[in-house]
Amino acid sequence: MQKKFQQISIASIQSTNNKPVKARVLATSGMLAAAIMMTGCSPTEATQDDAANSASGRTQDVELLNVSYDVSRDFYKDYNTLFSTDYQKTHPNSKVNINQSHGGSSKQALSVANGLQADVVTVNQESDMNLLVEKGLVAADWQQALPNNAVPYTSTMVLLVRAGNPKNIKDWSDLARNDIDVVIPNPKTSGTARYAFLGAYGYGLHQFKESNNENPVKTNDFIKKLLANVVTYDNGARAATTSFTQRGLGDVLITTENEAHLAAQQFAKGSVDIVYPSYSITIANPVAVVTAVTEKSGKTEAASAYLKGLWDKPAQELMAKMYMRPSDEQILAAHKDTLPDIETFEPVAVFGSWAEIMGAFFVDGGRFDQLATTK
Repeated sequence: MQKKFQQISIASIQSTNNKPVKARVLATSGMLAAAIMMTGCSPTEATQDDAANSASGRTQDVELLNVSYDVSRDFYKDYNTLFSTDYQKTHPNSKVNINQSHGGSSKQALSVANGLQADVVTVNQESDMNLLVEKGLVAADWQQALPNNAVPYTSTMVLLVRAGNPKNIKDWSDLARNDIDVVIPNPKTSGTARYAFLGAYGYGLHQFKESNNENPVKTNDFIKKLLANVVTYDNGARAATTSFTQRGLGDVLITTENEAHLAAQQFAKGSVDIVYPSYSITIANPVAVVTAVTEKSGKTEAASAYLKGLWDKPAQELMAKMYMRPSDEQILAAHKDTLPDIETFEPVAVFGSWAEIMGAFFVDGGRFDQLATTK
């Protein structure tokens, strides 16, 4: 369930004789912008006030909202604690608190586009970030603001099956059999589901050696059979995990590597196994500051530090322990036992830009709609 967050507004401060008095704000970051508007202070004056607070030892609380996608919640829960501790060491008079909002990646991006006051967005698809750029919420050069094109870690798609693999599922091709029930999220709301669809589609092109992306006959037939086996399209990846592990739907769940490991180790320990397909897709997980929000509230420095910290070694180690593939090659190599080598492809290398991918596959009436049928 998406958490709702309350915005704080500042009403006129009255003196004892009911005449308005000029407010002196020992502001938290969430109230800073409103205080500036009310008192008539310039941003420079507000910065000077911040320096005075620091010199006098006054504590300033910083509230950040990270709007993210479904299966990242477990990682960010731990990273938030790590970051808050480190931030206070370098900012002794500040305390940072991070709130989280999770759901289907595209649904989350749309919520931010429609007014959800995110300070940072951590999504799993470049097209979701592009939407926020188009809305003027995220800077156009967001990929240059952080290392590795603002992608701190990657993942891939794997298959989660029942313990002992009773249906003997070994690769994508098995999902088109007529005795298999498949669980995936909805590609219209979930970035994970789009990667699932594209992973299977890319496998088909690779398996059947078809280079005509506009009308690959064998691949389209394979995907149509696979989609005919889908028993539920949940809104997000975690909801799909719940359908598979707790509701008992399906023989196989198509999900991200980190979500599959968490299910195998925590949510459904002893009742599921992970199958790595022979050929899968690379999932990039971009991050960015929502500068249109942070510049108004004076939280850009804290929000930027929050994202930059994702490339620090403790955070990269945490990613690997949470079954995400860190961008630090040395740390990734040290976790080969849980993050094995797998042949993958980049979606933009096979299908074109994300704008082209969305236009060809996931718009209303696109290829997904054309190939999806009811079992």
